[in-house]
Amino acid sequence: MTEPKTYTLDVPGAVLHYDVREDTDSTEPVLLLIGSPMDARGFATLAGFFPDRTVVTYDPRGAQRSVRTTEAGESTPDVHADDLHRLIAELGGGPVDIFASSGGAVNALALVAAHPTDVRTLVAHEPPAGQVLPDRERALAAIRFISDLYQAKGSGAGMAAFIAAVGHQGEFPADYDVAPDPAQFGMPAEDDGSRDDVLLGQNLISCTHYEPDFDALRAAPTRIVLAVGEESAGTMAYRGGVAVAERLGTEAVVFPSNHGGFMGGEFGMPGKPEEFAAKLREVLAENA
Repeated sequence: MTEPKTYTLDVPGAVLHYDVREDTDSTEPVLLLIGSPMDARGFATLAGFFPDRTVVTYDPRGAQRSVRTTEAGESTPDVHADDLHRLIAELGGGPVDIFASSGGAVNALALVAAHPTDVRTLVAHEPPAGQVLPDRERALAAIRFISDLYQAKGSGAGMAAFIAAVGHQGEFPADYDVAPDPAQFGMPAEDDGSRDDVLLGQNLISCTHYEPDFDALRAAPTRIVLAVGEESAGTMAYRGGVAVAERLGTEAVVFPSNHGGFMGGEFGMPGKPEEFAAKLREVLAENA
């Protein structure tokens, strides 16, 4: 595998930045590693465990290097899916293999529904798919509470509430309103006035409130594997992965570690990347 080379791709409303680690001897499809709003940096460790594949990572629109243009509208899973479709075409066309985590998993499901021949195997890791949860209305209300708090008090308050919600165990109560002190997480409580945070301001509602097109997904030739972390049981993202798998008539596959189990030290919270990569390789090989 070569060192990553960075390229750009103009898409409606944004300029995407993506990195290619190329293995010219590989006969396997490109392996695309994606998140949302997590950018390419979060997949550096995982990419290193696939030296025998051409691996592509990217920054979703609005994240890190992929700047949105002035005419950009709302960042929805369908818009992200169109970005991914254009990226795959730029790479030479599909089918590719995709490992997609969190919001990236929601976006990848939208991609498969719209462009089923783009993807051979999709491993969708812990999608926060609020629409398919048994406590749907309460879960979506909890997310709306975070969004409203962000709009009212800024990123520190919003992010503290987000951290609390993603760690919440089990179904959400009807009166969920957990708003920890941002200082508890080392974040400032002061409102800087900005409301363009890539997570809280651009993707939180559109991602969690998105309902996949299950008829299209079931009809697609793509092999879709839902993945959940062994340490994530009870959280919304874990429950979302289980619920999506059930709607597709499959069972979620348990992966090592937690929601960020594929990461090394990229953001200071390492998972178990070596074990995670081994499991991912095993799942991908089942389609070889």
